[in-house]
Amino acid sequence: MADNFLERHHEEYEKRKASWLRKKKHLPPLGRTVEKPEDEAL
Repeated sequence: MADNFLERHHEEYEKRKASWLRKKKHLPPLGRTVEKPEDEAL
């Protein structure tokens, strides 16, 4: 395995990870919805 197998796979992993993180940042965070109170005077 002297053909840089691990290095090549690690580079591919880093590219996939960066792509995934870019896509993830465009999504709204889950579980952080703001609920309006029933009475607007509050």
